[in-house]
Amino acid sequence: MSLRRKLLSTLFIAAMAAAGCGDTKAVMDNNTEIPNQNWSYGKKITYDVAIDDPNIAYNLCFNVRVTASYRYSNMFVIIQESGGPLKKKGTRYEFKLASPTGEWLGKGSGSMYSYQMPFKTQYRFPAKGTYHFEIEQNMRDNPLKAVNDVGLRIEKAE
Repeated sequence: MSLRRKLLSTLFIAAMAAAGCGDTKAVMDNNTEIPNQNWSYGKKITYDVAIDDPNIAYNLCFNVRVTASYRYSNMFVIIQESGGPLKKKGTRYEFKLASPTGEWLGKGSGSMYSYQMPFKTQYRFPAKGTYHFEIEQNMRDNPLKAVNDVGLRIEKAE
């Protein structure tokens, strides 16, 4: 193997290793597939996250992927949070998925559109511990069709 080829191979391996290190800001970033792309009221998506440092701020994001067959320009969800000293509390959020002209606002790949939308920024958890999140759809349709997966991302704020 030539010196140039060895150097290129080494650079490629180093670049791949650096890319595989992951996102150091993310405390968690999980998605759950919705069976048959039909999200029913009773199908709550749940996550637990361990918070080790309540002294730093976090950004909490709602993840969703929909197909081009999704009928609406928005999505309403209820996100419930509990754990630590928090009593279970649910908040209804509206997330815009398309512009008034009908153009999808998410990142598209084929007929799938991905969104990662903040619902709490610079948020401080009240104490160290495990927190529980439940996400449920709150639209008129039951089931809500063309929803591929739903998730939650919690990252350290900058």
